[in-house]
Amino acid sequence: MGALAFENVGLTYTGSDREVRALEGLDLAVRAGESVAIIGPSGCGKSTALLAASGLLKVTRGRVLVDGDPVTGPRLKTALILQDFGLLPWKTVYHNAALGLEIRRVGAAQIHDRAMTSLARVGLADFADAFPGELSGGMRQRLAVARALALEADLLLMDEPLSALDALTREDLQGLLLDIWLQNGHTSVLVTHSIEEAVFLGRRIVVLSPRPGRVAAVVDNPGMGEREYRASAAFYEQCANLRALLAEEGALQTSALGGDAS
Repeated sequence: MGALAFENVGLTYTGSDREVRALEGLDLAVRAGESVAIIGPSGCGKSTALLAASGLLKVTRGRVLVDGDPVTGPRLKTALILQDFGLLPWKTVYHNAALGLEIRRVGAAQIHDRAMTSLARVGLADFADAFPGELSGGMRQRLAVARALALEADLLLMDEPLSALDALTREDLQGLLLDIWLQNGHTSVLVTHSIEEAVFLGRRIVVLSPRPGRVAAVVDNPGMGEREYRASAAFYEQCANLRALLAEEGALQTSALGGDAS
């Protein structure tokens, strides 16, 4: 399962001297097993929406649902991968992969099997006794993916997980995420600033408006699903289409601020 829905969601951050409306009137339905990418201008609430879906932030208005149930806190079958990997430097690769299972008090034998299986799937089984500081950036990101895989989640939320990596490593891990989605059939929601990444990994691409974030456009991307898509004319056309949509949103943002478009 893992179907995700935002229903008229608003979320306002309250500071010491002002309030910031991050989201307002956000309506979006992600079908079970679907892969959706979310993209938009900086500060438009992309990460906020993801944290609300994970249960780590409470919405101010509206509601977030998973499989029809309101999200009121972290959910056992939801996995979240963050930009900074979220690894514990004092724990080994194995224990980082097993962390979510240990928190859920899964049996020791099952923890071992699921953690080692997930490490093998991302090519890190031989590094089980190493520490995160001994790994490259790409390997640390693979470890973050392995930890999510070990949970056997039906909903995978990813907040710019590859943005700190070099281009070749990033493309390699994009391929890994695609392969895992095709094999597992889980629901996937990716927040990214990269147009190419959104087109490669999103069967649908959701464009958010400038803050407060709402759905400005939804782009169907039927070609997504094969590694070869990246080299096709359809891929470049889709990137150009998305770039034009984002440029329109940027112009709207500039206009709203009273500046000149440039």
